[in-house]
Amino acid sequence: MKPAPRHEAHAEPPKPPAPPASAADLDDALAAERAALKALFPLPPPGRRSVRGAAEAPRTRAAGALALAAIALLGGGLYWFDPAYRSEQYASAVGERRGIQLADGSRIDLNAATRIDVSWHLRSRRVVLHDGQALFAVAPASYRPFEVNAGDTRIRVVGTVFDVRNDAGAVVVSVLEGRVRVGTPGQAPILLGAAEGIASAHGELGPMRQIDPQAATAWRSGRLVFERTPLAAALRDIQRHRDAPIRLHGEQLAGLELSGVFDSERIDQLLDLLPTVLPLSLTRQPDGSVDLAAR
Repeated sequence: MKPAPRHEAHAEPPKPPAPPASAADLDDALAAERAALKALFPLPPPGRRSVRGAAEAPRTRAAGALALAAIALLGGGLYWFDPAYRSEQYASAVGERRGIQLADGSRIDLNAATRIDVSWHLRSRRVVLHDGQALFAVAPASYRPFEVNAGDTRIRVVGTVFDVRNDAGAVVVSVLEGRVRVGTPGQAPILLGAAEGIASAHGELGPMRQIDPQAATAWRSGRLVFERTPLAAALRDIQRHRDAPIRLHGEQLAGLELSGVFDSERIDQLLDLLPTVLPLSLTRQPDGSVDLAAR
């Protein structure tokens, strides 16, 4: 018996691997993808805006115009109201004279026991003289005038030298150089020139008068100058150089007049001299205070 014929299986030879894609092929594929995306999502033609953009543009311009208008109104309002952007306070002690140099080049000399506030504004420079006496040498600045408020009295200058004294609301202005305008809420300003002065009390200006500039500023060299000065006013000046109080008993004594030139460094000697020139008696108390009464 013949054996059955044997069949041999022949495996097919493996196919060679595909060659790698070239750079040109990749660029072609990407170009095709980009073309497909552009077809699905077309861009607006150059120079044309979308409906939304066209609607938003006028609103954007209007909002910008309103913002600029608001800024302009705010700036104009600030300039009109002239707010202060910086303030400073200065004071001198009893018996002390003090000089102050301001940032704009102006100088203020304070007499004893004087208190001021200085404020810097957008279009002005301002000082409030609460009490005491001060000499102002103002640096010129036509666009920012210099103002001094003493009680109800207003002094306005551009560049000059002048002295202001505020004694419990009784104000005396003395001009050494240049010109100043002095006014009150109820009176039109009066123009003062060099060697001219004016006094005001309770918001009313007195007559303009000629002054002695050296006498008006004698306090800078430590002198007290009285020329028929009521005793009550003279004692207020004397008190600025003495810590312990001076008491005057009797209203009839307040109007007595005192004249002379005295040394502010020798206040006790001045007090001892008063009974020799006025009908007064002087009593010193253990606490250093002094009582003046009719003799």
